[in-house]
Amino acid sequence: MAGPEQQVEEEKAEHIDDAELALQGINMLLNNGFKESDQLFRRYRTQSPLMSFGASFVSFLNAMMTFEEEKMQTACDDLRTTEKLCESDNVGVLETIRNKIKKSMDSQRSGVVVVDRLQRQIIVADCQVYLAVLSFVKQELSAYMKGGWILRKAWKMYNKCHSDISQLQAGGESPPTDNANHKQQAAVDNEALERLKGSVSFGYGLFHLCISMVPPHLLKIINLLGFPADRLQGLSSLMYASESKDMKAPLATLALLWYHTVVLPFFALDHTHTGLAEAKDILQRKSLVYPNSSLFMFFRGRVHRLECHINSALACFHDALELASDQREIQHVCLYEIGWCSMIEMNFEDAYQAFERLKNESRWSQCYYAYLTGVCKGSSGDLDGASRVFKDVQKLFKRKNNQIEQFAVKRADRLRKISPSRELCILGVIEVLYLWKALPNCSSTKLQIMNQVLQRLDDASCRGLQHLLLGSIHKCHGNLRDGVQSFQMAARDQYGRQINSYVQPYAVYELGCILLAKPETVGKGRSFLLQAKEDFTGYDFENRLHVRIHSALASLKEVVPQ
Repeated sequence: MAGPEQQVEEEKAEHIDDAELALQGINMLLNNGFKESDQLFRRYRTQSPLMSFGASFVSFLNAMMTFEEEKMQTACDDLRTTEKLCESDNVGVLETIRNKIKKSMDSQRSGVVVVDRLQRQIIVADCQVYLAVLSFVKQELSAYMKGGWILRKAWKMYNKCHSDISQLQAGGESPPTDNANHKQQAAVDNEALERLKGSVSFGYGLFHLCISMVPPHLLKIINLLGFPADRLQGLSSLMYASESKDMKAPLATLALLWYHTVVLPFFALDHTHTGLAEAKDILQRKSLVYPNSSLFMFFRGRVHRLECHINSALACFHDALELASDQREIQHVCLYEIGWCSMIEMNFEDAYQAFERLKNESRWSQCYYAYLTGVCKGSSGDLDGASRVFKDVQKLFKRKNNQIEQFAVKRADRLRKISPSRELCILGVIEVLYLWKALPNCSSTKLQIMNQVLQRLDDASCRGLQHLLLGSIHKCHGNLRDGVQSFQMAARDQYGRQINSYVQPYAVYELGCILLAKPETVGKGRSFLLQAKEDFTGYDFENRLHVRIHSALASLKEVVPQ
């Protein structure tokens, strides 16, 4: 049995090698060793800021993959714990370095102090960015304000760390060394600084992407007007970080894939579809490093889905589901995608089986999964089964401030009261496909079937929603004239406004987007976007629409400078 002194020495050695150990832990995570990675980081999380950050990142990844309220809170708690560990001795970096150099004749030790101080500040800034991302996910005004304030603090820290690293790389603060050891020590210092530069680039890139997604009116509220937010700079920084030797290199790769395949299509931030090409290039370059990674298989599925290759997407999601046998969170996002792809294919039986499993296994938004199960059951013809599920939705409603759960409860309650028909259930499926930007992933054949179902509906209370969805289907088919006509009818709907409060502003937004595509109607299109932004308030998914309006107006400025 090792004595106390030997144990201390072993812990010190492990702490010194924490950069390599952390990188091993992240690669272990990406190669399906989720449990082993989590155990590794948690074993050493109190001994090293890097290992603590690794443990916090695992929590953050789980939260972002599932959006479970409980996991999001756990991630916040873990990130704050890592912050406290780093800030326990967190003072000005360059001043500390100078003092250490003057007081110490041990150049190697001084070099370790340099790296440690910089590493701590970078980790604190990273934690701030992750906390901001978790706030933005809530899509609430207060969350945007809180997230923006957190990002402001993080930005200051990134700027300072970047400046410190640049000065050190320039040689202005190099510690004195004797001639025999000078070359070796300089190499070690340069390698460490290069790694830290990659580390800074990761958070710096995420920062720019987050800020670029925040609508201008919210930036004004949190005193961030004019704050730097360069989306291309953010992507460039993440690319640099992904090719570095820092532990966050694999994380930067994941962040890029997540941005290109999830964020861009969901928030309609990319009007040129360049994100898909970027994602495919990343997946190809990293295929040898992560040949059987469930996460990379998941993102391959996302690419296939966005390219409308639904059968290939389903194959990838099923493979990822099997590969992630020990990771419940990855399994759940795979099941979610299987459910969505099945709805896109109008294979309602497979869809409700996937959502039924999620309803039973997930601790997050069970009422939302129950609603999806219900509309898929009803769409398949099992109306009695659908009614039973709709009755359970209210019982599973847990988060009154969550817009998705509120939406699910309202929709399920209405369908339960009117004894749903198969057509109304299919309407519910088409509605969620529209709201989650999945209609463009549907084939022309499936869109035509959806069009026929909507045409058969005769219910005054959902007339506006019916026209909004018909307009979206026409738009997907390239039939813009009929699309404009349907959106105009949806925008004029007043009768069903209380039931479908979002229909009018979304219809006006859709009209604006169509008109922006033609040079002769750009001015009118911009007016519609501003109308959708300014004339409506208090409707479902309001902040989501504001982000999309912001994106459309930003793309307009790139073409026609204001």
